[in-house]
Amino acid sequence: MNVKVEDVSSIKKKLIFEVAAEQVDKEIQKAFKKIGKTAKIKGFRAGKIPVSVLEKYYGSQMEQDVLRSLINATYFKALQENDIPAVGEPNIVESSGVNKGEAFTYEAEVEIKPEVTAKDYTKISLEKEKFVADPKAVEGRLEEMGASKAQLEITKRKKARKGDSVVIDFEGFIGEEAFAGGKGDDYVLELGSGSFIPGFEEQVIGMQREGTKDVEVSFPEEYGQAELAGKPAVFKVLLKEIKEKVSPELDDEFAKGFGVDTLDELKEQLQTSYETQETNRVENDLREKLIGKLIESNPVEVPEAMIAKQLEHMYENITNRMKSQGMTPEMMGMTPENFRENYRTTAIEQVSGNLILEAIGNQEKIVADESEIDAKLGEIATMANAPIDMVKKHYAGAEARSGLMAQIAEEKVITFLLESAKVKEVAPKKPKAAKKKSEKKAEKEDA
Repeated sequence: MNVKVEDVSSIKKKLIFEVAAEQVDKEIQKAFKKIGKTAKIKGFRAGKIPVSVLEKYYGSQMEQDVLRSLINATYFKALQENDIPAVGEPNIVESSGVNKGEAFTYEAEVEIKPEVTAKDYTKISLEKEKFVADPKAVEGRLEEMGASKAQLEITKRKKARKGDSVVIDFEGFIGEEAFAGGKGDDYVLELGSGSFIPGFEEQVIGMQREGTKDVEVSFPEEYGQAELAGKPAVFKVLLKEIKEKVSPELDDEFAKGFGVDTLDELKEQLQTSYETQETNRVENDLREKLIGKLIESNPVEVPEAMIAKQLEHMYENITNRMKSQGMTPEMMGMTPENFRENYRTTAIEQVSGNLILEAIGNQEKIVADESEIDAKLGEIATMANAPIDMVKKHYAGAEARSGLMAQIAEEKVITFLLESAKVKEVAPKKPKAAKKKSEKKAEKEDA
């Protein structure tokens, strides 16, 4: 086998192969021998069909089998012998036919991992947000938790407002005629949920208990029922009952529902969780700024195969998170296609950052040692609440262990870079002022 390697670009190489006729003949013989074991041709017994007959009936299959065998036998060997860091499948751009007594030639292009030599990575100027605890954060979280436990109760208020759940009877008309599917009795509707035709719920807000109203709306042009799409309609509505969400008292009894004995203990847990979350956010923001600066100073051409792999990894992660929350990508209007389109730039940045950090690690000889690997395995076991022996077994394989070592080394590189960086603390960004709610008029309506 003769192999010639040519550079196509910084991330692509072309390999030109010539396989000797003797090897081609051997593969042809092997292919026909395998085909002959199962071939069925009228007038011949299975396994006793002459090669000349097999050539006539199975020549095309033989050629495909030999092509696959020759390429597999030569391509991967060439990658290893020439130390080519391929990152994707080869693209066979040209090949000769398979003929007995003749050499076989083919050309393959393959994307390779780019060679990165990092520069300007020490003493980087960065701004880090100063963590200032929000004194209202815990109370806000408590209110959210209370709202999540809220129960619907009949209110004494006479008028419905946004957020209420109302019990209504309704019937819809196009002109003077009632239309099929437009009637409901004792229907419970949350005002503001957007579950009805646009404009419907807004007109129910302000209705009085036992009151009636003609609600005028227009069906959307893209409405599912073609006979109703785009048409104006009138719904005759009777509001029978008004219910509002009533949150439980935020007391010790409430706290027990979250595994602690007192409200003060719950507040302490929430404070700790809030501070940890915000500290991590600030640190992650600083890390993103650091990697952004590295990418600016070290532009990298990223192979399509690495972009595709990163997008696949990101999509798997986000779909798994959705599943844990009882959602699916379809519920969010997400498909693999639009995900790849929307997150392509992010994937390129992530791959570029990883390549640059790896290059810095190599240049600075930063690696993971055994004690750090053991510590990381212990950390993983604690976080996953899994036996340490099971975690060690999972990471015993060469690929899993290599990935773990790369992760540890990358964390050490980040620490090294931040220790040398010029980090300036800046005031946290102020949240945009919320608009006033017109004196919360709805909450002060007369009972």
